[in-house]
Amino acid sequence: MADIPEDPNAVPDDSEQGIIREPFESALSERYLVYALSTITARSLPDLRDGLKPVHRRLLWTMRQLKLSPDNAFKKSARVVGDVIGKYHPHGDVAVYDAMVRLAQPFTLRYPLVEGQGNFGNIDGDNAAAYRYTEARLTKTAMHLMSGLDEGTVDFIPTYNGEEEEPELMPGMFPNLLANGASGIAVGMATSIPSHNVSEVLDAAELVLFNKDVTHEELMEVFHGPDFATGGLVVDSAEAISKAYETGRGSFRVRGRFYSAEAEDEADQLAGIERQKGGGYQLVISEIPYQVPKGKLIEQIAQAISDKKLPILEDVRDESDEQVRIVLVPRSRNVDPELLKESVYKLTDLETRFGLNLNVLDHTRTPMVMGLKELLTNWTVHQIEILQRRTQHRLAKIADRLELLEGYIIAFLNLDRVIEIIRYEDEPKAVLMAEFSLTDRQTEAILNMRLRSLRKLEEMQLRTEKDALLKEKDELEKLLESPARQKTRIKKDMAALRKEYGPETALGARRTTIAEADSSVEFNPDAMIEKEPVTVVLSQKGWVRGAKGHVDMGADGCGDFKYKEGDGPAFAVHCQTTDKILLACDDGRFFTLGADKLPGARGFGEPVRNTLDIDASATIIAVVVHAKDKQVLLASTLGKGFVAVTDELLAETRKGRQVVNLKAGLKLTVVQPIAPEHDHVAVVGENRKLVVFALEEMPVMTRGQGVTLQRYRDGGLSDATTFTLGEGLSWTMGGKGDRTRTESEIGMWKVARGAAGRLPPQGFPKDNRF
Repeated sequence: MADIPEDPNAVPDDSEQGIIREPFESALSERYLVYALSTITARSLPDLRDGLKPVHRRLLWTMRQLKLSPDNAFKKSARVVGDVIGKYHPHGDVAVYDAMVRLAQPFTLRYPLVEGQGNFGNIDGDNAAAYRYTEARLTKTAMHLMSGLDEGTVDFIPTYNGEEEEPELMPGMFPNLLANGASGIAVGMATSIPSHNVSEVLDAAELVLFNKDVTHEELMEVFHGPDFATGGLVVDSAEAISKAYETGRGSFRVRGRFYSAEAEDEADQLAGIERQKGGGYQLVISEIPYQVPKGKLIEQIAQAISDKKLPILEDVRDESDEQVRIVLVPRSRNVDPELLKESVYKLTDLETRFGLNLNVLDHTRTPMVMGLKELLTNWTVHQIEILQRRTQHRLAKIADRLELLEGYIIAFLNLDRVIEIIRYEDEPKAVLMAEFSLTDRQTEAILNMRLRSLRKLEEMQLRTEKDALLKEKDELEKLLESPARQKTRIKKDMAALRKEYGPETALGARRTTIAEADSSVEFNPDAMIEKEPVTVVLSQKGWVRGAKGHVDMGADGCGDFKYKEGDGPAFAVHCQTTDKILLACDDGRFFTLGADKLPGARGFGEPVRNTLDIDASATIIAVVVHAKDKQVLLASTLGKGFVAVTDELLAETRKGRQVVNLKAGLKLTVVQPIAPEHDHVAVVGENRKLVVFALEEMPVMTRGQGVTLQRYRDGGLSDATTFTLGEGLSWTMGGKGDRTRTESEIGMWKVARGAAGRLPPQGFPKDNRF
């Protein structure tokens, strides 16, 4: 039977192509988990032991390999970046160069690890030049961080392609994690650590090293808080700062600093006030918050002036050179300098918040949030381990050297016989090893010895070196056996490092001041608004506008204003531009408008619903000007109500605030401001029954249905008002004019709140409205 030819269009079996079939969800979750772990442990979070991420560690290692120490010449950044991505870091050149630039910026890193030459960016927010134009080398701080790499202190691991080796971490004593801080976003977690003063970190670490039971409060006596590269002020309370470091989570309010070295008076210097002829002054900002671009800050201040949010400020100028100098010119010499400062803090990024999230990788590369004590405890344990490994490595080196020295001394003591063996024996190595009991290494060393070493002086030097090594070996063995000696050695090394970064040095002096903000001057947004009279007009269809001055609306309520066809006047109130306007809707929700933000009165205004999220089915029933402690009577058609204070009715968002809770079919119908002298409430129902009771029977509430004002068998509440009993109850009469009628004998209607009431006095309006 002939072979059947294969179908060329047949689909090959999956197994032949090595295809593995599995559910998409499990495949995706498994691969995403691998990516997440890689991001957390090998990219975004720093190791608490050296405070570095892999990209920074590889940058420093590459620069060390290129011999870019502080006393050597600079090399092109392109050379460094090329070696990093070619040998150690298989990622993009832009990311590596950006990381390198950050290590070199003195306004980004408190203690820079790279010294740059060329344009490495500036505090204005401008980017660095391309890496082909810049040069770099390591700083002394970076050398401290890498100290001990050649002394067996850390493990070396293969690079991504197995061709090279790189250190797993840096062994130096420089406390880089807290000194320079770190920030990063991984998958599902992030880290944010500010920079700190090295001297304070070492002081706190010493406390932890010698007393494992040290309290957090004792640590905070020497560890004061952040010390940012750009200086500034941290204005939180000591309790808030301490709590943040105790838990590992929190945030700090960071402010720029006002200071002027040119001011004549010392108090003015510290306040940043420069006096001018004629009694005027200007303020000088000398430091800005960390990570705030100076150009952006100046734009914010200028925009606030343009938007009239800072009417007390006339101008802002940038007079910076190498030092920050931003000049603020007030509108007049009568402006309070402290109020101006507080206003700029609140309206711009001259005050920001820096988050604290001490999320780091521990010695097992496990991410966790640590408090200050736990962090320092882990770091000191690591430093002791580094010391032990360095000691063991040195002991091994001493043992190797002693072995050779023993062989050299034997050779000198038997010099003639050694020369004879070497001269006449065919296999001198074997004979030497057998006759003098030498090891292979000792014999090789003797055979490789130069003839010039065969002097008497050399023997003396060997014996002296041997004695010195034996003494050093004894000291190192004692060090390994004694935890107390190890702690003392760590303390000694810390003291040496503290000398270079102490508060008296230029690099180590604290830059950020920790001081709680003065609460004597409070920012008042109303103080930023020029106070002028204004008439607020709201039409029947919800178009709002503000006319300058207190306009007479006339008898018809229209004044000189024009309205769209089919529209007309509804509400008009006189107030000031500094006032807040409350709009009450029949669904029980209150909204707030700033009288300074209303459109002009030349046109028809703007629909109020463009600014506020008022429900389409709701109707505005009242417009009230807010005043401190001003009371308002609120009542619904159900006959229930309460007294509210306008301070509690202000809404911070465009969605307003629900004040009166209403069931379906009910509406808010009464929003009546209460005069201070009023002492009674009058309520009339749709059944034309009147009730009068004392105002003190009404509760003051912030939200709810309220209490029963009048009881009905059918219908509901029609109207309510407040009045002074001694002056009688007044109501508006019909017809032309503003005639009112007052009923002084109101005693027969005065009952307890919640009564059914009786028919009102003769002449009461037929529409049941006061």
